[in-house]
Amino acid sequence: MKRGVKRFYKLVAVSSVDGEHALLLDGKAMRTPAKARFVLSHPLLVEAIAEEWRGQGEWIDTEAMPLTRYANTVIDRIEPRRGQIVEELSKFAAHDLLCYREAATVELMRRQTAVWDPWLAWAADRYGADLIVGRGLMHIEQPREALERIAQAIERHDSHRLAVLHAGVTITGSTLLGLAFVAGALDAAAAFAASRVDEAYQAEFWGRDAEAEARETRLLADLQAAARYLAQLPAA
Repeated sequence: MKRGVKRFYKLVAVSSVDGEHALLLDGKAMRTPAKARFVLSHPLLVEAIAEEWRGQGEWIDTEAMPLTRYANTVIDRIEPRRGQIVEELSKFAAHDLLCYREAATVELMRRQTAVWDPWLAWAADRYGADLIVGRGLMHIEQPREALERIAQAIERHDSHRLAVLHAGVTITGSTLLGLAFVAGALDAAAAFAASRVDEAYQAEFWGRDAEAEARETRLLADLQAAARYLAQLPAA
């Protein structure tokens, strides 16, 4: 069994100065994997992260520290590359999962319509972004105005929520589901289920594959971890 790093500290504390909150391990300020200062502006978040470190046993289990991982991602990856991240997430909308529908199987068409249409309507109402729906896999040229409005919505997210949005979009394959997840309109389980309409339908006919199920379990766990991180942030 592969082990991580042996626990090298005894005491975990939080230092708060002028609205900046740092994590202290045996009195020493923690740093990110990229050696940046691990400083956050949200006290509830840093306290929750401190609990992750207090809860470690003889060996540090990084898989049991999702809040720490997300915070490191914000500091090391999101903040230095914010414009690039916004652009990457915005591009997803041009090929959003919800816009590509089954062209032959009536029951699958019905399920896609029932689950996905409400979130297309939600995006149109909330952001003024009306995306086009097509049948089959042929590329859909989405209206430029709709894509610009979605990009503007993404840009308005702070770095913490941008990290959560990145997880939501990449896990579900849908910018709209990701936005709804971060906005609190969908919880992690509902967002994930909405993204797996096709897979659930196919599994009814062909059975479930153990490897595919294990992958889905991991993805849902990742999305649930993102939801826990989001819950520590103050209301937007």
